[in-house]
Amino acid sequence: MKKKHQKTLEAIYKRPVSGNIHWSDIESLFVALGADVSERAGSRIAVVLFDEVRVFHRPHPSSCTDKGAVASIRKWLEKNEVTP
Repeated sequence: MKKKHQKTLEAIYKRPVSGNIHWSDIESLFVALGADVSERAGSRIAVVLFDEVRVFHRPHPSSCTDKGAVASIRKWLEKNEVTP
């Protein structure tokens, strides 16, 4: 994993939950972990990782991911033993 992905992972696990993580960085982390990312209707994307499909909504107009989505991603990564 590249240093940039490691920093993104650390930001996801930071407490309190950050609302300042760019979605493109999270999406790049998913790809680095081996995910298959595909476009869905509107601004949604499907992420296939850990033999699961999760659908996320790309944030707009801001490029930063909201705190609820970051917390959800953290729980998903914790469940699958991905830690910083």
